[in-house]
Amino acid sequence: MVKLRKSITTMLLAGALSVVGMQGAWAQAGFPDKPISIHVGFPPGTSTDSIARILGEKMSKDLGQPIIVRNKPGVGGTLAPAEVAKAKPDGYNLLLSATAPMNTAAHLFKSLPYDPLKDFVPIGQTSWLPMMLVTNKTKGLDTFEKFVAYARANPEKLTYASIGNGTTSHLVMLMLLTKANIKMVHVPYQGSSQSQADVIGGNVDATFDTMVTVHPHYKSGRLNALAVSTNRRAEMDPAIPTLEEKGIKDFNLGAWIGMFAPKGTPQPVVEKIHAALNRALQDPETSKKLVALGSEVVVSPTSADFGVFVKQNYDLWGELVKISGIERQ
Repeated sequence: MVKLRKSITTMLLAGALSVVGMQGAWAQAGFPDKPISIHVGFPPGTSTDSIARILGEKMSKDLGQPIIVRNKPGVGGTLAPAEVAKAKPDGYNLLLSATAPMNTAAHLFKSLPYDPLKDFVPIGQTSWLPMMLVTNKTKGLDTFEKFVAYARANPEKLTYASIGNGTTSHLVMLMLLTKANIKMVHVPYQGSSQSQADVIGGNVDATFDTMVTVHPHYKSGRLNALAVSTNRRAEMDPAIPTLEEKGIKDFNLGAWIGMFAPKGTPQPVVEKIHAALNRALQDPETSKKLVALGSEVVVSPTSADFGVFVKQNYDLWGELVKISGIERQ
């Protein structure tokens, strides 16, 4: 009788587990059956926000459910990742984030409320934002060759602006100074609008910033465009040379944007979102809108490929932070 009871109990338990497993499979197969949220750690109107809205609109039609963009700006874009890291891993809370929160922040702060490499499942990259080196009109440094020659002949006489200590614009310039063997004085600001105003006004000599941000000032004739930071010319303006073309070898830096889900999200759900994301990126009209923002469209062949990219860039920016000498806060 005891053996019979144990056998019945075992059968009931197995049946219950089977039902749970089937329910999980059914839930994944029916995904999505309610609205999806894309969390963004930057204010409306920023590159990350604009890209989220463009992709969300296309993916919503593909997946058959509304996609809502939820902005949670602050603390260098880290508030949104912190929120998504704690969300239920079911595919209904996604993160669209960028280089700073997912690569550099962990090297700049002693503690973060999330681990960029452990608390998320990478889904796919969406964008690559080239940086552009620009100078003002006051010293006649209108080519990269003139800029480097002057800087080498006059160590620490030139100044460069960034949008803050440890930011992408700061670290990209530091890498250029190291590779070109030149010395300049760093002038940090709290944002692009302030830094660009002072470069245009002649108070600071140069800056590296995202192409979408500084290119309009170059086109209006207020700044000189010397080179882009990526290893191929930017789609936004192919006339501007790369730093590699100017003799700075192995230089391929920029800001990237990509999509993530909370750790533990079922792989079938990840793959479904990944496929919808890639279809959106490959849509000609959507791609045209993204390029107009100054974004190079990037399609990750697999979610695993994007994971490799994130880890490689995490290590790369960690090295750049070490070069900068910035202490963790």
